[in-house]
Amino acid sequence: MIKGFTRFLQSPGEHLKSLFGPQDAPAGGPVLRIIPRDEHPVSRQLFSDAALKVLYRLHNAGFEAFLVGGCIRDALLGRMPKDFDVATNATPEEVRGLFRNSRIIGRRFRIVHVRFGREVIEVTTFRGKPGDDHGDHIAQQSDDGMLLRDNVWGDIEEDALRRDFTINALYYNIADFSIHDFADGVRDIDARTLRLIGDPATRYREDPVRMLRAVRFAAKLDFGLASATEAPIEELAPLLLQVPPARLFDEVLKLFMGGHGVETFHLLREYGLFAMLFPEADEAFAELPWAEGLIEQALASTDKRVQEERPVTPAFLFAALLWGPVQLRQRDYEREEDMPPIPALQAASQRVVSRQLQHVSIPKRFSLPMRDIWDLQQRLPSRRGKRAFQTRDHPRFRAAYDFLLLREAAGEIAPGLGDWWTAFQQADEHEQRRLLGKVDADPAGTPAPRKRRRRRRRKPRNPSDDT
Repeated sequence: MIKGFTRFLQSPGEHLKSLFGPQDAPAGGPVLRIIPRDEHPVSRQLFSDAALKVLYRLHNAGFEAFLVGGCIRDALLGRMPKDFDVATNATPEEVRGLFRNSRIIGRRFRIVHVRFGREVIEVTTFRGKPGDDHGDHIAQQSDDGMLLRDNVWGDIEEDALRRDFTINALYYNIADFSIHDFADGVRDIDARTLRLIGDPATRYREDPVRMLRAVRFAAKLDFGLASATEAPIEELAPLLLQVPPARLFDEVLKLFMGGHGVETFHLLREYGLFAMLFPEADEAFAELPWAEGLIEQALASTDKRVQEERPVTPAFLFAALLWGPVQLRQRDYEREEDMPPIPALQAASQRVVSRQLQHVSIPKRFSLPMRDIWDLQQRLPSRRGKRAFQTRDHPRFRAAYDFLLLREAAGEIAPGLGDWWTAFQQADEHEQRRLLGKVDADPAGTPAPRKRRRRRRRKPRNPSDDT
């Protein structure tokens, strides 16, 4: 079995063709295909122990239990599954009753999280189609077609056709280890095509975040978008403005911190989605030739760290995404209001962040370090006396130093300062003194002294004014 699975990983497309043949789907639309265990390569050895515990407990309690979506898709693509989602005919309350280590979350979509240490298994009840007899507390839709609440339960067939993409409508049955394919998802995996289930425009209006998911999956899986799936995106992109900023924050992390950020960024720009998430950053590209390159550099660095399984922080990424707008605002404050650089930077940061929060939320645990990274860009050129040591000892110094290197690589500032700080960090005490002496001897090694404002003279006091 292991040898057969290894051969499947080397060329999954050819093996899927051999399983299903080249014939097209019936004219009436996709039909259910049940693929028995001996005809597919997906083994329980690929699943986490936590996922198996949830599946078997549901099954043994008399409920249907399936692994669904991305984990089955990835297994068929020869990737190691990571996220395990379970679908069942048990209601959230029934699931909660089976697992003491669980809790029901969400109002828009009620789901159950079953926690095993750091691993969380998401359990959803089969969803059905909302009807006129369902009250707003169960199913609710906006005038634009967006689903505001969707807690109508159904059967597995209804649930499959409510899912977004065909490649995610794949179910692994723990009862007999078969795969249920409700929407020709296996053929789309073979063709490396991302296709929405149902009418794309309607599905995007139901949940505009599906446009972001389409881009994310296309970048992550290296799939092409089906023409009908792709066609409405640019026109419907403004629907993202209706999505709560807190939800879009979570989506941005998935878009840019999954290891495929550069390609995702390019697709977001191509379909007009990036401007809906970061409008000021998108506007800055026209005025600052380095702004787009800076974001690409930051995303490339993030992708590399993710692939090397090194930690990444949203603060650094948001610092790069919004640095262009901050620089434009700072320049305006300095020119139009004659503000010194540091107050101008602080005022610009405040204004840019305030506007950004209307589109994508940035929690304070990330926005405060982000602003520290920006503030330190003013301090890094100042290296005389004790300033270099004070800057080096700042808790955000390393992130600010990395950000400085990105600015140089993107062409915003001339190279040189980054090399100095690289040498200073690596040097011993004697070499550090030599580097500091070099700064003192070089008039260009530190910023020009700040221009002092002329003080207004106070009018002489006239004693007669007191009478």
